[in-house]
Amino acid sequence: MNLKRFLLPVLALAFLPFTLSAQQASQPETNPVSNAVRSSIERFSKNMVAAADEMPADKYSFHPTPAQMTFGKLVTHMIGSNYGLCSKISSVPAPTQDKPSETDPKDKLVTGLKASFDFCSQSLAKVDDSNLGEQLTFGGDRKLSRAAAMIALTNDFADHYSMAAAYLRADGLLPPTAAPPHKE
Repeated sequence: MNLKRFLLPVLALAFLPFTLSAQQASQPETNPVSNAVRSSIERFSKNMVAAADEMPADKYSFHPTPAQMTFGKLVTHMIGSNYGLCSKISSVPAPTQDKPSETDPKDKLVTGLKASFDFCSQSLAKVDDSNLGEQLTFGGDRKLSRAAAMIALTNDFADHYSMAAAYLRADGLLPPTAAPPHKE
């Protein structure tokens, strides 16, 4: 048997997965902005809920300086921001709920934070990039494009997490993204 005739098909089959993935990678992604926002929700949800869990209940009234909000207030702010922005971006009404208070027990605030991220995940599941330029109204007469609101949402995630991480560090705790990985 001719070695060339044997090796050529074997080599072609061996490199086929690389060829297919290169072709797939060269095709433009559908809905890159919406997909990136959904990915951010998944990542920040995990980290922000873990940060809220990490802070001891008796430290929810902690604030590094008198001018800064308490950790509990930060959590209530995150909850409100998630519901408000995700509702506007998706055109899905936020569920009616009692407004959380910074003095609510930790477990109620952590549950509320998880629920707000669940709402974002569910309400933005069907959002696509087809109407990123649509103007949305915020706070009376302030207009933002849907794209700008999506960017504001992800900026809020980064800002809120950095605040939570700073509060944890100021209290001698490691934020979730700085903690060593769990060994299983």
